[in-house]
Amino acid sequence: MKNYKIYLGILILGVFILNSCSKSFLEVEPKGTTLETNYYKNADEAYKGLVSCYDPLGTECGVTYSNKIGPLNSASDDCYAGGGSSSDVPAWQVWNNYTIDAATGIQADFWSRNFTGVYRSNTLLSKLPAVPMDETLKARYIAECKFLRAYFYFDLVRLFKNVPLFTSPLPPSEYFNVVQATPEAVYAQVEKDLTEAIIDLPDAVTPDENGRATSMAARALLGKVILYQNNESRMQIAADLFEIVNSSPNYHLQADYGQIFRPDNKFNSESIFEIVHTAQALSGWGSWPNFEGNVYTQMVGPRAYTGPTFKAGYGFNPITPELVNFMKNDPRYKYTIVNIDSMKTAGLCTYEKSYQNTGYFTLKFAPLAEFYSTIGGDPVLNYPNDVMEIRLADTYLMEAEALVRGNGNLAKAQDYLDRVRARVGLSPVPVTLDNIKKERRLELATEGHRWFDLVRWGDAATALASKGFTQNKNEILPIPLAELTNTKLKQNPGY
Repeated sequence: MKNYKIYLGILILGVFILNSCSKSFLEVEPKGTTLETNYYKNADEAYKGLVSCYDPLGTECGVTYSNKIGPLNSASDDCYAGGGSSSDVPAWQVWNNYTIDAATGIQADFWSRNFTGVYRSNTLLSKLPAVPMDETLKARYIAECKFLRAYFYFDLVRLFKNVPLFTSPLPPSEYFNVVQATPEAVYAQVEKDLTEAIIDLPDAVTPDENGRATSMAARALLGKVILYQNNESRMQIAADLFEIVNSSPNYHLQADYGQIFRPDNKFNSESIFEIVHTAQALSGWGSWPNFEGNVYTQMVGPRAYTGPTFKAGYGFNPITPELVNFMKNDPRYKYTIVNIDSMKTAGLCTYEKSYQNTGYFTLKFAPLAEFYSTIGGDPVLNYPNDVMEIRLADTYLMEAEALVRGNGNLAKAQDYLDRVRARVGLSPVPVTLDNIKKERRLELATEGHRWFDLVRWGDAATALASKGFTQNKNEILPIPLAELTNTKLKQNPGY
């Protein structure tokens, strides 16, 4: 695996930022490189290795732009790719219209991001037993590595289905002999890692450790992993995991839906696992592709915009008319979608219509003027918007779904669905699978979940037919072309 092999033998340290907003757990100045074979002599070096394991979570740019939310939104029925033209960031365009192939698409970045995380986690796991340090702290580091390895493999198996499975650093003699594991084997390893991680992870972290894995995040992710495998006989297991999280005093729904996504409300009461972005790295274009700000925020702003509230962006991910119509009478609409065309008509702003422009733009990650960085670097690369990978309303709805699908406690399922709706002032609706599906779209729109939901429910071929989705092919991505050269990996069907 080309993009996996390039990390063997050297662990890059210091240039990576662990996803936390604290000074003690966030290093933004490059420190150079250190040979992996000469490292891990003490707890401080083990900690720096842990920093590097977290870093791929926040990857923003690679061979192509690779924050996963943007491409996933492009592939779904929530958004179009947009941008300056039909050739602007081709990786987004070909997933949007389902002309993706092994040579063109977002797959190389997704492959690299996740296997980088797998490699670094495996490396540290292989070194930690010999590091002289407090054993309780060591157990926590091991648990964090297992959580991260599970997280990265969950993305890999969902996106590619057929991937090689590594649980230790790969010897050079085996580079070209690796074959893909079965999806069942990968899922089993993900479940094993999370089950073991739960034991030694803290239930919560102090503010200076925000961004690190907790046992609650591991339970939520494990429940999600089980739910996504669509085995109805295991739905109660998933529901029980979600229940531990959903009943925890550590979390509650934010009273104001619109406050959930604000950069000045990081790690709020709804956040279970959050990927942090910061302006403190002072990134400029010379930093390419290593940005610690949320570049996706810049991508989704209206092109050449002048007016109140927002800064100009690049016009990506315009909202589809279908999502606008679906949400227009929902209280969450005004926190999810902004109608720039209506502002222009009212004389409040001007902007340049982008490719596939609908006049409607995503608001949850919008480039708000109040968060435009003034501390240095290029502001468009330094938006501090975090990505809430798992939040409480999501786990409420996943527990409700698991209970309905597993013929579990329907009263409890109804209660969790009701809570999500009541938060925005909506009356209850019957807790059916169809209503849960609708609620997930309304609650989580443009947050990167929709495409995965459509695929796991078997609804993608119908929902995405107008975009060119081909059943039994486009549920997964092609294996990157470069990974097939001189290896035993096989291309996914249809590509």
